[in-house]
Amino acid sequence: MPLISDPNLIIGMERGDDAGVYKLREDLAIIQTLDFFTPIVDDPYTFGQVAAANSLSDVYAMGGKPLVAMNIICFPINKMDISILQEILKGGLDKMREAEVVLVGGHSIEDDELKYGLSVGGIVHPEKVWSNHGSLPGDNIVLTKALGSGIISTALKGESVDQELVDRCTEMMCSLNRRASELMKEVDIHACTDIAGFGLLGHACEMIEGSDVGMVINSPAVPWFHEIKRFVETGIVPGGLHRNKRFRMHMVDVASNVPDYVVDILFDPQTSGGLLFSLPEDQADHIVKRMHEEGIEDATIIGEVISEAKGRILVR
Repeated sequence: MPLISDPNLIIGMERGDDAGVYKLREDLAIIQTLDFFTPIVDDPYTFGQVAAANSLSDVYAMGGKPLVAMNIICFPINKMDISILQEILKGGLDKMREAEVVLVGGHSIEDDELKYGLSVGGIVHPEKVWSNHGSLPGDNIVLTKALGSGIISTALKGESVDQELVDRCTEMMCSLNRRASELMKEVDIHACTDIAGFGLLGHACEMIEGSDVGMVINSPAVPWFHEIKRFVETGIVPGGLHRNKRFRMHMVDVASNVPDYVVDILFDPQTSGGLLFSLPEDQADHIVKRMHEEGIEDATIIGEVISEAKGRILVR
């Protein structure tokens, strides 16, 4: 399908970036994104918070500041009480307040399946936009949140997960990537994305696809909720995990000492996941330390960019 070209379009649909970026003037560009999905937690208010944080994340991943948002609602009015929708919208609105984002409207339709999310508009300087491409050999790779939300959400549906684990995962999904993105402006970001439905390895593949670099992922360094190992080993995983593997495994080489369950976790589809970014090696320890000081405890150097194995991910 031929795409519409425009000289002011900085980032469009070509490389699967997290949002579109359009230059308005030499010192200002707008960021536009949209995301919505079905509930992944039982509590309506919490679902609203998670959905809003997830939608806002795409603007943070581009190095931008979200300013306005519009609700997107699909609701089965004949099957659910309207109070459920009210709680979802309250959760989303409270998260927008936390992000200092203004709700300016939205659209709703009647649907057999409940869905909620946001269309978000933000701003960024045209010369300070982050893309998911641009990593350089020698870069370190940093991840800011733990993996496992997809597996935990699946286990929750089967009522086979401890509430304490659910609470920790929910807190992670509700947390904004705002502060991480702000701190990243202290260093030289070469490439950035947020971890969402394609899982860590799927989004890492996007970062090096069609480029002259490869990537090494040090699997023991990757943060994840360690209680999920038993779920993976007993087959309690989301269908999206298997789809991610089928789609991207041809770009991934796994060392013989890496357990199969670890590979599955690295492909687990995430909701409101962390930021994944590359930057010069001599700046990586600084940004991780700064994030730890600001309460982003899971921020970790998980790998490096290499000039060998172009267009491939090596999992060790």
